[in-house]
Amino acid sequence: MARHIVGRVSEILPGTSKIVDANGRSIGVFNVDGRYYALLNRCPHQAAPLCQGAVKGMALPSKPGEYVWGREGEILRCPWHGWEFDITTGRSIFSPHRMRVRTYEVTVESTDVAEEERVETYPVTVEDGLVILHA
Repeated sequence: MARHIVGRVSEILPGTSKIVDANGRSIGVFNVDGRYYALLNRCPHQAAPLCQGAVKGMALPSKPGEYVWGREGEILRCPWHGWEFDITTGRSIFSPHRMRVRTYEVTVESTDVAEEERVETYPVTVEDGLVILHA
């Protein structure tokens, strides 16, 4: 699995995203409340640039006559036809067991670790590290 430096943590703040090219694949990297997720930038419906869509929330299950909104910033809506996907899992909202978009692992590493591989590990604090995509 190849590693691709996406950028610094300070460049992808909570609620924002960045689209990168990783080995010829367009991938969107999202910061959802300080956690990073990556999705293939291709809607499985008709190959739209999915990661250019709006990031919203959704109506949650609730009692009759009650309207509960939640998961703000976790739902990605395709810009072409409005299909919705869970950024945290890649699964579609309408058919989570049958339809999904490919996801990729994302880690945050200190700049020292990203620039030079080490055999021994040490506790580190990441303040302005690098966001790394594993694709």
